[in-house]
Amino acid sequence: MTSVIVPRPIAWVSSRSAAGVDNLAPHSFFTVAAVSPPVVQFTSVGRKDSLNNVEATGEFVVCLTTESLFEQVNATGTDFDPGTSEFDAVGLEREPSLRVAPPRVAASPVALECRLRQVIEIGNSFVVLGDVVHAAVDTAVLGEDGLADIGRLLPLSRLGRDEWGTTPPTREITRIRASEWPGHYQQG
Repeated sequence: MTSVIVPRPIAWVSSRSAAGVDNLAPHSFFTVAAVSPPVVQFTSVGRKDSLNNVEATGEFVVCLTTESLFEQVNATGTDFDPGTSEFDAVGLEREPSLRVAPPRVAASPVALECRLRQVIEIGNSFVVLGDVVHAAVDTAVLGEDGLADIGRLLPLSRLGRDEWGTTPPTREITRIRASEWPGHYQQG
């Protein structure tokens, strides 16, 4: 399943244990769960430190994984013991979050600070839903329209096996409204 449902965006989840240890781990089952209110979700396959920390403290940060951080993102997937901070083990600089305790990855251009909404257990996995309480976005990744520009973000994605994806070529197409459809689609 994970080799055909691709590419998958990566939530680089920063959390802090009840004992104060900062954790950072990539989770490739990640998406938007709701727009209003803004809610994101990631899935922990098995009970991992990220899940334990989020349940204990009720907070986490999703940092964007970029092509320039490829090696560090992969390294933070190492199964370090709960007392080891991946920030320190991998040599990543922290920056303080504005609304939650877990730090952000200083080199990441986007950080979504979240408070736990709900954890849903499904089989051997746990879907973690978080209310986005603050979004920190580096203006260097914004286009002229004020929205994130994919060519400036350069996000990583997960593919199958040990394969990762970089930013693919993009195409633009405008959605067709029913009122503009040839023959003017009519309801009834």
